[in-house]
Amino acid sequence: MKKTDPTDAILAGCAQHFAGLKREFDQLCYFCKGTVLKRMMKCGKRRCGCHQDPAKRHGPYFEWTYKAKGKTVNIRLRPEEAPVYEAATQQYRKLKSLLMRMERLSRNAVARLALQARLDKPGSGHS
Repeated sequence: MKKTDPTDAILAGCAQHFAGLKREFDQLCYFCKGTVLKRMMKCGKRRCGCHQDPAKRHGPYFEWTYKAKGKTVNIRLRPEEAPVYEAATQQYRKLKSLLMRMERLSRNAVARLALQARLDKPGSGHS
């Protein structure tokens, strides 16, 4: 009767989990990094109430902010564009989370595969 290696079962579980994570990629939509900001602004008129009372500020104004080549980029958005960019930035966060989970799983699986290769090496005395 052949003895089953617990590493084989662990690697099979890793492969199954990894396949599930890959399927999550199919559910992603268009994405972009950054943040959508909703701002209430002061105007340039000194006597305007927006300077004294934050509740009287003008807006809302929407901006999409992201980093490119180490610099912050701000793009003013129309109110109807803001939800589109907000959804895309949420998709980007999902993508990053998914990649981090896949990388962690891959790192563990690769470490187990490397250990298995080392133990299966002829002359190691572990075969």
